[in-house]
Amino acid sequence: MNNVARFPFPRPELRLTRPIVLVGLMGAGKSTTGRRLAKKLGVPFADADDEIEEAAGMRIADIFEIYGEEEFREGERKVMQRLLESGPSVLATGGGAFMNEETRALVKATSTSVWLKADLATHVRRTALRDTRPILKRGDPEDILRKLIEERSPVYAQADVTVLSQDGPHKDTVGSIIKALRKRVREGETI
Repeated sequence: MNNVARFPFPRPELRLTRPIVLVGLMGAGKSTTGRRLAKKLGVPFADADDEIEEAAGMRIADIFEIYGEEEFREGERKVMQRLLESGPSVLATGGGAFMNEETRALVKATSTSVWLKADLATHVRRTALRDTRPILKRGDPEDILRKLIEERSPVYAQADVTVLSQDGPHKDTVGSIIKALRKRVREGETI
């Protein structure tokens, strides 16, 4: 029996029955990783921030400036609800979406949430690449990000899965997510 060659069967791809929702602080890599994850899983990808801008007909920075954060969060919750009803997909959320109790409950009830966790230096470096983040315009970006990590990490930790978002090829983070999802399936969880 030991001399018999094994036929290497490929691992079956994950079959989603509900959305995968990427949560975490701005600069964690939710959009970039999400696009690649969706392609690997063969499902649609949506970026909640892009969907909000399309629905509102204006940039998020303008929504914040004209209507304030509270109104933005209400619109964000409505868009998230619509996206979560669209079936198996990968959804990248804005950094504050999971902080909203109603949105978080909706995500937990309808999807598998994945916290992309990164260290402060990574968040600072990645967010410096785009000047489109209203919250970071309120002071020193590094101080703001440090405070946000402290405040939000306990809430992000409520996600179903936590994956480190590291520098390096995005395929590594995608691979870590798939590995964590496969583990959930082996444990009898629905994804």
